Amino acid sequence: MKVKTYQVFSLILLFILGCDRQESGSRNKLVPKPDFIISADQTHDKFSRIIPPVIRVPIGSIIEAYTQEATGGQLNVNSTLEDVKNLDFDKIHTLTGPIYIEGAEVGDVLAVELLEIEVGDWGWTIMDPIRGFLKLENTDPLFKTFELDKKENMIHFAEGIDIPIEPFAGVMGVAPNTDSLLNTIPPRANGGNMDDPNLVEGTTVYFPVFVEGALFSIGDPHAAQGLGEVCGTAVEAPMRFVFSVNIIKNWNIEEPQYETDEYYATTGFGITTDEAARKATKYMADYIGATYGLTWKESYMLCSLSGDLKIAEVVDAPNMLVTMHLPKSIFINRK
Repeated sequence: MKVKTYQVFSLILLFILGCDRQESGSRNKLVPKPDFIISADQTHDKFSRIIPPVIRVPIGSIIEAYTQEATGGQLNVNSTLEDVKNLDFDKIHTLTGPIYIEGAEVGDVLAVELLEIEVGDWGWTIMDPIRGFLKLENTDPLFKTFELDKKENMIHFAEGIDIPIEPFAGVMGVAPNTDSLLNTIPPRANGGNMDDPNLVEGTTVYFPVFVEGALFSIGDPHAAQGLGEVCGTAVEAPMRFVFSVNIIKNWNIEEPQYETDEYYATTGFGITTDEAARKATKYMADYIGATYGLTWKESYMLCSLSGDLKIAEVVDAPNMLVTMHLPKSIFINRK
């Protein structure tokens, strides 16, 4: 498979660079020490090739990045709905980065392995009646803040209602090949606001590289979110990420893909869920054929038998994101 070289390299790094054993939830894990640290004030809020990088790193680097909540620090645990009304929306999706990866060239694939995700102490969410999947169904907004219970790994939503903390980055992406300063609201081929709650710790995400150095950024951290993000927000919270960056040559993908130990996933964006779902399915059929030597017809058939389409988000106009997950266990006897 295409990814074997970088995966072996990452394992070697665990021993070359040294590791710290840390607690994460209920399990122990080895997390390599970071080579570079980026603070939460090394940020930008658009996608473009003209945004200068805050750091340059070699291939294989381990990076620790601190991120602000979605408003770029304009809210806090004591904020109210009045504070939301006074937000500077130009600061929405304040992203940490960009990171220039030395040796990344146009046509390569950037592999970002999420090694550790540590959530902050608080979060917020809002139901805005003019945004979201059911906009205008209700005229009154609702705003909530939460003190996150990291001891129990829970968000106490209301009396007797607890939501597990499952943190991830709502926005991850590389720079598109444009001088225009694109807003970060919709997902695109470069990644961006994918809002996929499956992109948790332990996941490796693959991005097509459109500009020299890739110029990777991360932000919009979510402490919890359902598939769809239907009211328009998750539990938005500050966060700390540790991840590695590697480059894969001679592999072309059109949009981001990702994998865990259990499954491989493709993503597709579109202005409708139908368009996005068709793209995610096509990309999976292409991946199966290239990776496991099946014909395209067999690959497409396998998508129907074992692939699971999932709606990641439906609220980031003009695009929606759909993914397809394929369990790796079905290939266990494939040579």
